[in-house]
Amino acid sequence: MSTAERLMRYCRFDTQSDPSSGTHPSSKKQFQLAELLVEELKELGLKDASVDENCYVYAHLESNLDKPCRTAGFIAHMDTAPDFNGSGVNPQIIENYDGTDIVHANGLITKVSDFPDLKRYAGKSLIVTDGTSLLGADDKAGIAAVMETLSYYRDHPEMKHGTIAVAFTPDEEIGEGAMFFDPARMKADFAFTVDGDRLDVYSDETFNGDAAHVEVTGVAVHPGSAKGKLVNAALVAAEFAGLLPDYLTPAHTEGREGFISLQKIQGEISQASLDYILRDHDISLLEKYHRIMEETAALLNGRYGEGTVKITFQETYRNMKEALKDHPEVSLLAEKALKAIGYEPMNVPIRGGTDGSHISFMGLPCPNIGNGGGNFHGPHEYCVIEELEDTSRLIRKIAELTAEEAE
Repeated sequence: MSTAERLMRYCRFDTQSDPSSGTHPSSKKQFQLAELLVEELKELGLKDASVDENCYVYAHLESNLDKPCRTAGFIAHMDTAPDFNGSGVNPQIIENYDGTDIVHANGLITKVSDFPDLKRYAGKSLIVTDGTSLLGADDKAGIAAVMETLSYYRDHPEMKHGTIAVAFTPDEEIGEGAMFFDPARMKADFAFTVDGDRLDVYSDETFNGDAAHVEVTGVAVHPGSAKGKLVNAALVAAEFAGLLPDYLTPAHTEGREGFISLQKIQGEISQASLDYILRDHDISLLEKYHRIMEETAALLNGRYGEGTVKITFQETYRNMKEALKDHPEVSLLAEKALKAIGYEPMNVPIRGGTDGSHISFMGLPCPNIGNGGGNFHGPHEYCVIEELEDTSRLIRKIAELTAEEAE
């Protein structure tokens, strides 16, 4: 089975996480892929492969060295984002992509003018959606690359490596991917999440991330006698959203600029709610976004009555740079390995989060490397087959360089 075939097989599993379920994992269907991966890992010789009650898969490929060596870990998440349809995924291959607009099976057009990075991949082969769903390369491309690496070592026992630890996690897309992760069970000295996009980029810095839930309580009165009495919660919710600065929405930010992003709004006359995510690399700016939202709530409470708008904030993750600054050698290992397989590495902060954020704060240094995907979380998603294959090469090179330390 090729790396691309692995990815397409995994993508056909509907593993969307559910932010509203309150369960762990958030969706039971993630177990279907987890159980398949355990079977495949055992077939590849990882005898201790297992999935726990919270849908975390752990396994270890034993060292074939005759001396002690640090254990390298590789982590990828099984869930896909709840932002767009994740069922009925039907991957398509475009061989020798010509660098122009992509017309999907359902007529959807991925325009190069909207996604100019596609021009980089002219002449390469892409895996894309049929236009009706996301693809799931985020992060099943990471899983496929890890599994391909293990398959390579099974078929090439002469290749020397230390112990390689593997973990596949649920619920990363809803910020809960490391909630029940167990570093002691993974038993790695360092790790990488294989959860980026273009392969020449590695990251040891993320946004700080919080969530905000806004509850709006209205006063329901018959519209015929509503004057001076009615408070329409749905309209107040819309007013709250409209009062937040437009320049802080994701559509107006890039690079290191943070944002306040409305993820969901729902309501009726008596009750309404809004769910936001707040992001910034600078923790002081994240705190500023809290104050902006609180001041907006206070303004509306002054207008409609105390208690009309209430906000609760929840910490999602923190910038892993704070945890990784004492472990620069791990990032340097990624850089050295990328150069060794022919890429010019770039260290780019992630405009988002990764399981590695939490895991690094647990004491396991865990930067992020790419997997060849792009346009994640929607129908324009793709994966570059050549970069996907090179992701497996990168993982092997990291293992090789780690084994050389033991010599």
